[in-house]
Amino acid sequence: MGLDDKVKHAAEEAQGKAKEGWGKLTDDERLEAEGKAQQTAADLKQAGDDVKDAFS
Repeated sequence: MGLDDKVKHAAEEAQGKAKEGWGKLTDDERLEAEGKAQQTAADLKQAGDDVKDAFS
């Protein structure tokens, strides 16, 4: 798995955390949920990267 993919996925997770935090701060439930979903997607991608690395 390429390092740039890992960096992209980590950045996506960080963006999700920022969205979630901003949603909590501004009482924007939609933005908070969007941030949580983005973090989950990034976590799944990172898990996929780990599986690919294990078989490499």
